[in-house]
Amino acid sequence: MVTDIKLSGDKMIEQIPSLKDKALRINLNEYIYGTFSEIGAGQETVRHFFRAGASSGTIAKAMSAYDKDFSDAIYGIEEDGRYVTESRLRKMLTHESNLMEERLLRDKHPNKLFFTYANTVATIDFAKQYKGHGWVGIKYQVDASEEYNEILLHIRFKETDAKLQQETLGTLGVNLIYGAFYKYNDPKKLLRYLYDHLDKDQLEIDTINFSGPRFADVDNRLMSLQLVKNGMTDAVMFGPDGNNILPAAVLYKKNILALRGSFRPVTKVNMNMYMKSYNMFIEEKKVDIENTLVIFEITLSNLKAEGEIDERDFLDRAELLCSLGQTVMISNFQEYFKVVEYFSDYTKARMGLAMGVNNLVDIFDEKYYRHLSGGILEAFGKLFYRDLKVYLYPMKEEDGTIVNSDNLKVHPRMKELYKFFKFNGKVVDINDFDEKNLEIFSRKVLKMISNNDEGWEDMLPEGISELIKTHNLFGFDPKKQIAEKTN
Repeated sequence: MVTDIKLSGDKMIEQIPSLKDKALRINLNEYIYGTFSEIGAGQETVRHFFRAGASSGTIAKAMSAYDKDFSDAIYGIEEDGRYVTESRLRKMLTHESNLMEERLLRDKHPNKLFFTYANTVATIDFAKQYKGHGWVGIKYQVDASEEYNEILLHIRFKETDAKLQQETLGTLGVNLIYGAFYKYNDPKKLLRYLYDHLDKDQLEIDTINFSGPRFADVDNRLMSLQLVKNGMTDAVMFGPDGNNILPAAVLYKKNILALRGSFRPVTKVNMNMYMKSYNMFIEEKKVDIENTLVIFEITLSNLKAEGEIDERDFLDRAELLCSLGQTVMISNFQEYFKVVEYFSDYTKARMGLAMGVNNLVDIFDEKYYRHLSGGILEAFGKLFYRDLKVYLYPMKEEDGTIVNSDNLKVHPRMKELYKFFKFNGKVVDINDFDEKNLEIFSRKVLKMISNNDEGWEDMLPEGISELIKTHNLFGFDPKKQIAEKTN
C-alpha cells in the first residue's frame, strides 16, 4: 500500500473546490432548488450550474430582464430611476422568492430548500472611464421549516474589460451560493471564500449584510471590519442603527466633515470638537446644511494599536458612537490625504477635517511620506488641492500654554509650507471651546475605567457612562466596584 509522504515542516494546504465541483455539489443535492435572475452582465452565474450537469433538479428558472420596461414590469419602478441599487436587488429577491412559494406548493415539496440568486450590475462603459459596480445577493433556506436567510453585497470591478468582469461576476456568484449553503456556520470564513479563484485586483467588496435565522447572532459591523481587515476594500461605513451602508450612496455629492480618533471611549473632547467644527463648517458659503454628512473615522492601524484587532473593543467603540447618532467609517488609510482622496471619488463639494494640534503637526512630518515619489509635496497636493479646510482644536501644554494654529511648532523645513496653508485659510482655529476639556484624554479615561477609579463619568458625553456600566464596556466590572465599596 502506497501512502503519501509527509515531511517535518509541511504545512496543511486547504483544498479549494473548483467552480465545477461547487456547482455540481449544489446540483446533486436533491432538495436545493431555486431561480437565477441576473441583470446587466449576462447569465454568468447560472451558466456554471448548467455546464456542471444535473442542473434540472436545481434550476427552476433562469432569466435576464435586460430591457428596462420589462424589468420595471416585473420588479416595479424605482423612485430614483436607477437599476443598479440595493433596493432593486431586494425587489428581485423578494419577487422571485414569492413566485417560488406560489408555484411550488409545500405539500408537494415539503423538503425543498428554496433559494433565489440575483444580481443587478453595470459593467465597464465603452469609454472605459467608469469601471462598473453591482449588487449581488441570495435569499435562501437551509431548513424547509425555517424563514429565509439573506446575504447581500455590493461589488466594484477593478478589471478594464467587460468580458473579464462578466467572468469575475460568474465566479463570485458560484462562490456566494456555495458559501451560503455550506459555509453559513462561519460567516468570517464565508467572506474569505467569496474570493476563491479570484484575486483582489479583480474585485472589491465594500458592503455586505447578513440577515435571517442562521445569522441572528451575526453583527454586520464586525463583517464590515472583516472586509477591511482582509483587504477586500479600503473603507466601510455603518450608520447609527448599526447596519452597514454603501459608502458611495451616502457620500455622493455631499459636504463632508470627518473626525478621526480612537474613540476609546468617545469623550467630551471628541463631541466638543465635533459640535464646534460642525457649527463652523455649516457657516461656510459652499456648504449646504441639508447636504452635509459627519463621519467619525477609525483607522485599522488604530484598532491594531495594541497588536491584533480586539473585536469586542471595536464593538464597544461602535456601540457608543452609534448611540450618539453618528455615522462611522473604518478605513485602511493611515495618511489623511488618502481619506480626502477617497471622499473625492464621490464628491467635489467642500470637505472639512476636524483634528487636534498633535494630528496637524504629524501631517507636517516628512517621514510619513517617504514612500511617495513626490514626498510631502505630493501628499499636500492631494490633501489641500481639493476644496478642504482643517478645523483645529487646541491643545494645553503642561505649563498651561494653549497651543493653536498661531503658535504650534512644525519642523523648521516645514515652516514656510505651513504658513502658506495657514495664510490661505486652509487651517482655521476652533476658538469657542471649554478649557476644561483640554485635560481629558481617552487613554486616561480608559485606565480609570479599568482600575475602577472615580470621576471618569464626568469626562464623557451625557448617557455614555450609563451605557458603559450597563453593557460592561471597555473592561468595566461592576463586581469589582461592589467589592471595593464593601471593603
